[in-house]
Amino acid sequence: MSLFEAIIIAIVEGITEFLPVSSTGHMIITQELLGMEIDDFVKAFTVNIQFGAILSVVVLYWKRFFQSVDFYLKLFVAFLPAAVIGFLASDFIDQMLENVVVVAVMLVLGGIVLVFVDRWFKNPSPDQTVTYNKAVKIGFFQVISMIPGVSRSAATIIGGMTQKLDRKTAAEFSFFLAVPTMFAASAYKLLQNYKHIDADHIDILLIGNVVAFFVAMIAIKTFISLLTRYGFKWFGYYRIVVGLIILIMLAMGYELSMV
Repeated sequence: MSLFEAIIIAIVEGITEFLPVSSTGHMIITQELLGMEIDDFVKAFTVNIQFGAILSVVVLYWKRFFQSVDFYLKLFVAFLPAAVIGFLASDFIDQMLENVVVVAVMLVLGGIVLVFVDRWFKNPSPDQTVTYNKAVKIGFFQVISMIPGVSRSAATIIGGMTQKLDRKTAAEFSFFLAVPTMFAASAYKLLQNYKHIDADHIDILLIGNVVAFFVAMIAIKTFISLLTRYGFKWFGYYRIVVGLIILIMLAMGYELSMV
């Protein structure tokens, strides 16, 4: 992996990790456009740079993130379903990750959902408090995102909207929930791949994390603004286009692989 490739991948990760567009689908297209060879270090890199994206949430929302024990308990309750089911079904999830068709189809289907979701949840509750009951239900929606191409952000935001949260509150809770979820997933994958990271790779990893951090900060701010003003519709259209691009590339004989 060259430094140029590392920066491009980190930019894609930073932009797509918190948007309801699926970072997985974008990684597939990006690595194909760059003509990258997917070796063990590339796999470790794409997981590790999530730490930079995670840190952007903590920095942007530090006053709200470092608050009461009750807040952390709600995050823990929301995190538990994905942690338990992810551990029990890890082999099955890994098998799905190898199926690019699943990613493309879920991008299209998820896009269709986003086109209509604003019509389904028009009347949020005046009370925007995230209770324990709401948190655990959002956590089960996060489990859906284990299907590649679904988008963790989209699943959890929609989960929040089913609990009468408005788009902004649901999106912000989704960002907070990403911290323990992504940290756990990244740390687990890093333990599996740390042997493939040597001293020559440290600079690339550091630069990748820094780039992902700053790009994710910009992406989060922009997303909240666009979501509040326009809703999910245009993100839905975008997902459909990306999914169709992947399906067309597969039909044309491109051998697409997962990172």
